Amino acid sequence: MAEFEKATFAGGCFWCMVKPFDQFDGIEKIISGYSGGHTENPTYEQVKTGETGHKEVVQITFDPEIFPYEKLLEIFWQQIDPTDDEGQFQDRGDNYRAVIFYHNEKQKQLAEQSKQALAASGKFKKPIVTPILPAAPFYPAEDYHQDFYKKSPKEYKEDRQKSGRDEFINSHWQ
Repeated sequence: MAEFEKATFAGGCFWCMVKPFDQFDGIEKIISGYSGGHTENPTYEQVKTGETGHKEVVQITFDPEIFPYEKLLEIFWQQIDPTDDEGQFQDRGDNYRAVIFYHNEKQKQLAEQSKQALAASGKFKKPIVTPILPAAPFYPAEDYHQDFYKKSPKEYKEDRQKSGRDEFINSHWQ
C-alpha cells in the first residue's frame, strides 16, 4: 500500500501550476486552492482582492517512493521567477507570490537545500527570494478552477501566452 504525502506550492496563477506536475507516475492528484491566509474557507473573489492573506496554491498528493519530493521541488523552481517577490509574471500582488509550504521537517530541509543550490548555481543575478514556510490550512478552490487546463484549454492557452511565463521558462531553464 502506497504511503502518500502532500506538497503545497504557490507559484502565481494556480491554473499554470497544475499541468507541469500532472504528467508523472507517482502523482496521485493535484488540487488548486488557497493557503497561507487568515480567512476561513475563502472564495476566489475574496482571495483575488489580496486582503485574505492567501496565496493561490496547488496541493499535490504524491507517492515519494515513485516520485520523490526533490523532483517536485525541481519542477516547482522551473515554473516560477524565484527572484520576484511581488507576484509572478502578469499576476501581481501578495496572493500571487511564490512560496514553498512544507508539511514536515524533511520537506523543509530539502526545500532549503534546493533553494541554496539554486542560489549558488549562478542562474539568476538577483537573490532567490521565494520563502519556505510551514504548511497552513488548505482550502480547495471552486470546481471551475480544478484541472482548468483540461476543462478550458483555449482559455488556458491564451492566459498562459499573455502571462510571459513560458518566455521566462524558456530563457532561464531550457
